[in-house]
Amino acid sequence: MRGGARADEFNFNTNPSTPNTGQPTPMYPAGVVGGGGRKKGVGVRSWLVLDSSGKSDLKEEGKHSIMRRTGLPARDLRILDPLLSYPSTVLGRERAIVINLEHIKAIITGQEVLLLNSKDPSVSPFIDELQRRILCHHHATKPQEEQKSEGESHTRTDPAQGEAGTPQSSGNQGSEAKKDAKQSLENQDGSKVLPFEFVALEACLEAASSSLEHEALRLELEAHPALDKLTSKISTLNLERVRQIKSRLVAITGRVQKVRDELEHLLDDDEDMAEMYLTEKLAQKLEDSSNSSMNESDTFEVDLPQGDEDDRLPPEFASLANRDERYLQGTDAHHLLMSAHSALSRNSRGTHTSSMRSAMTNKLDVEELEMLLEAYFVQIDGILNKLSTLREYVDDTEDYINIMLDDKQNHLLQMGVMLTTATLVMSAFIAVAGVFGMNIRIELFNDNEAGPSRFIWTVIGGSIGSIFLYVGAIGWCKYKRLLE
Repeated sequence: MRGGARADEFNFNTNPSTPNTGQPTPMYPAGVVGGGGRKKGVGVRSWLVLDSSGKSDLKEEGKHSIMRRTGLPARDLRILDPLLSYPSTVLGRERAIVINLEHIKAIITGQEVLLLNSKDPSVSPFIDELQRRILCHHHATKPQEEQKSEGESHTRTDPAQGEAGTPQSSGNQGSEAKKDAKQSLENQDGSKVLPFEFVALEACLEAASSSLEHEALRLELEAHPALDKLTSKISTLNLERVRQIKSRLVAITGRVQKVRDELEHLLDDDEDMAEMYLTEKLAQKLEDSSNSSMNESDTFEVDLPQGDEDDRLPPEFASLANRDERYLQGTDAHHLLMSAHSALSRNSRGTHTSSMRSAMTNKLDVEELEMLLEAYFVQIDGILNKLSTLREYVDDTEDYINIMLDDKQNHLLQMGVMLTTATLVMSAFIAVAGVFGMNIRIELFNDNEAGPSRFIWTVIGGSIGSIFLYVGAIGWCKYKRLLE
């Protein structure tokens, strides 16, 4: 009774379904599973979704939800993580394009664009421009989609087609879908309209290149006055300004160089560019699925002959017919099986060959994307050349400053040589004075024989001799080109 009272007092919860029956079950805080589980809401971020019609929607999506939605692995999503520092990257995957260019972090699929940092003030102009381009693309491709839908409805309600035309229409469904997908990329006036993924990719490239160009232009406008002021007057303040400008120049040059290298890598690899044709791959999948469905329908049409002829024969000829056709029945069945197998193998081989041929065509036909990337590659290369020119100007200014400092240092060295020579001459004159200051008796110190005039002539002679000695030393240094 006492132990039961203590158990009721501490109110231990027991779980009879667990192996440790009667043991207390630990109570974990809310939002934690099993004590060591992950908290709810970890990895959930705000994504701005822009569909192909231009509509925007802000959604809270987790990492696994984005992976299922776009088919991207987790390592590609780490490129867009704002907590990690990744360089500029453009990746083409099976169902999406991953873009990490400067302040733009986006995922482009065949029907929508997902932006990560949509609340950033620097991204707001890009969102408006992207939405405007998507709307223009939607209005340009909408009439072709309406015509295609009307053609499909007319095909379904055509009474002349009947049941006999059903296999043929199902067989041509993939090619017609691919042809409609290509025709939908043409405008009303016959001009070419880019696919949805290329429209979004072009907007991202233009925003990144415009941002880099604007930053390079602003740096150039700040650099030239600071360098000119440093050239005219070398001071600590001017040197500090030039140092900051050079640090910014090195940083932006590295960013522009990384974007240029990324575009150059894409232009050099046709397979990477072919991976970015998301609309073409969707049309190819539709064609493959329609071909597979056609092959399945052809498979069900092949059937072995049923030996029903015996029922139509008279009874007296039934035994004779069965005896004569017993051997032929097995032979015909074998031949029919072999012909059906060869027909199916030919159909499957033809489907595989056509899919491989279309895949190779998609891989090689990348001229449209190549032209798009080349345009922005030239623009990025121009920005890099401009920054290289500015870097050369900074280096030339530094060389000029170093030359000026060396020249001043040379002048100081020459002044030091002249002062050292003067000190040497003065030391010689002082040595003469020291010699005359010795406590000895000579005729010059006798006042009766030598008066003050000799003392004056001695001082004047020593001074003139020192001056001639100094001039001779300086002339010798100039003769040896030690002084200018």
